[in-house]
Amino acid sequence: MAEQLQGITVALAGPRKAEEMAKLVQNMGGTALYRPAQGTVFLDDEALREGIAAWTTRPPDLAVLTTGMGLDALFGMAEKMGLEKRFLEVLSASPIAARGYKTVNALKKRGLQPEVRDDDGSTAGLIRGLRDWNLKGKSVALQLHGDPAPRLVAWLKEAGAAVLQVEPYLHTPPEPGALARLYGDITEGRVDAVAFTSAPQFRFLAQYAREQGKLQELVEAFADRVLAVSVGRITSESLKEEGVTRIVLPAHERMGSMFVELGKYISEHR
Repeated sequence: MAEQLQGITVALAGPRKAEEMAKLVQNMGGTALYRPAQGTVFLDDEALREGIAAWTTRPPDLAVLTTGMGLDALFGMAEKMGLEKRFLEVLSASPIAARGYKTVNALKKRGLQPEVRDDDGSTAGLIRGLRDWNLKGKSVALQLHGDPAPRLVAWLKEAGAAVLQVEPYLHTPPEPGALARLYGDITEGRVDAVAFTSAPQFRFLAQYAREQGKLQELVEAFADRVLAVSVGRITSESLKEEGVTRIVLPAHERMGSMFVELGKYISEHR
């Protein structure tokens, strides 16, 4: 495994744990380039306060939770507002749909259990779980995680639900020029693979390409020259939504597993 990435240059789109990821790539014989495609992730206090106030004042018919970290942030803010007990009561009173094992663990910690689960850790899996629910005229509180979920929101609205979106975290774009540099690396073949560790990283890159009228070139580069490497299903969904279909994806959502999977893919296709 040590030399599976020999001669391979990997762009790292995730700013978090970039040094750790670079070390993993280097240990496998590859070259890592820092190419952050997102900036800071920060807690949006005001949006959170408004969301919790609305959630506890008008309890929804269904709660849809998408991340464990986001749920923890909701409880943290509810505690600051003196509404933790009320928020727990409201959550306990409505059916819960949850995406991902971390969300389920965050619920379990508080003695809560979802009635609806995704079947594969993805938003599409969550939609499949909700397919038989009658949501016409129902109110749904949807906890996101710094990344809009247009497909899920559109599906809920089409099903006739009124949706309250609560987004605890905000992802900011990277430094000016960073996306242009990464775009050039990809389309001009200066990298062999790009590792994405969150959906917003690819969304920011795709948005940049779209604004330049060059999204098709980006998608084509990923189709035949550059490998898109994704840490997990949610990140993969953001790639697929823009037409990227060749994605290296580990079975377990871990950074180490992501590079091991890339090494395997390259060994098999050399």
